Amino acid sequence: MLDMQKRLSHSFNAIISLPSTAMGFALCIQISALSWLLSTKYHLDIHEIGIVWAAGPLAGIIGQVLIGLISDNAWFWGGRRRPFILIGGTLAALMVFLLPRIDLVASLLGIGNLLVVAVIVALTLDLSINIGFNPTRALIADVTPEGDARTKGFTWMQTISGFFGVMAYLIGAFIDNYALISVGVVIVFAFSVVPMFFVTEPRDLVVKGDAVAATKTEWGQLWRIYLAHGFSWIGVQSMFVYIIAFIQQHIVDGHNAPDIVAQQSGHVISISFAVMNIVGFILPALVLAPLAKRIGRVRTQAGCIAIMAAAYFAIAFAGHSTHRLYALMAIVGIGWSAVVSLPFAIMSEKVDKSRMGFFMGIFNLSVVLPQLLSTGVGYILKSAEDSNVLFMICSGCLAVSAVLWCMVRETKEVAVETPALAPAH
Repeated sequence: MLDMQKRLSHSFNAIISLPSTAMGFALCIQISALSWLLSTKYHLDIHEIGIVWAAGPLAGIIGQVLIGLISDNAWFWGGRRRPFILIGGTLAALMVFLLPRIDLVASLLGIGNLLVVAVIVALTLDLSINIGFNPTRALIADVTPEGDARTKGFTWMQTISGFFGVMAYLIGAFIDNYALISVGVVIVFAFSVVPMFFVTEPRDLVVKGDAVAATKTEWGQLWRIYLAHGFSWIGVQSMFVYIIAFIQQHIVDGHNAPDIVAQQSGHVISISFAVMNIVGFILPALVLAPLAKRIGRVRTQAGCIAIMAAAYFAIAFAGHSTHRLYALMAIVGIGWSAVVSLPFAIMSEKVDKSRMGFFMGIFNLSVVLPQLLSTGVGYILKSAEDSNVLFMICSGCLAVSAVLWCMVRETKEVAVETPALAPAH
């Protein structure tokens, strides 16, 4: 074990944050570039793009639940988390490299249907991210003692991962998505592989049993949380996948040459997501945590989701210029900051702490199953004359989510820790 790990130095906390940052960066590339590439380079219809995106949630159902359980009990290549981080990171980097080369892959494999190859690449990318994500978070818990040191480890993860996530969108916006993909291949591979040579995992995990761990699961409350979070993700995922249709109809000039339209739409998407994620990166620790401590996590979550619903509705009717879209996406970021930080903390108060791995896997289903349902939005958009309907659907889903969150009972004593950002898959 290196001295920096024994001392839990700043450099060690930075190193153990990098694998999670790698997976987050790969997810940012997927969000920023996948729909854009499928639409502008491969000319898939909007409903076909939805089919490609559906591959990701399917991978999430299997990946995070299964790999999380397996990695708890596995040990090879000198670790229980290391093998899955190395495998997941390497595969994710390879699939990012192949994103703009789907046509070449199809040609080499002799497959004439690009949609089939796109689904395979997207599925493998998302499965790779899911193979790596849970172990990257578990690694931090494994190598840091309980208390302030562990909180510090996850705080570093939030800071570093959030910073690189915003950088990903800015690269796509101010250079282009091809540059983002090229940079991403290096970052995803290096941040997954290199840190594993500087971290020593404990051979045995000590599980402390106490009264808190035996807390009775509040199933009625848990189902309300799952439904509330699920409706949030229908709205969020639909926006991620289909915003390109709205931008191409209402923001960029469709009379321009196709390559110019592609460049302009990619630029707008990247800036929109960068603005949303800057807000989502800053607010959890600086605003939401103090607010939740004062009024409770559930009320804070419901309020943020209601604001997000209102912002979506405003985009549908007033977000038809870049400046108004960016301003409204900043307001969307208020809800996004809550979606990626508060629900797990709320959920963790309602379950048997001794079965947290199981409930983490189930909770992930409240993200990936709604993502699958969002595929149907593509078929609605295909037959709709105005893509405004996208944000009307998103607004409605978020409004339902806000109402459902109001039905969740607040825990009397709320101890809020600095939340760690994470892309939901």
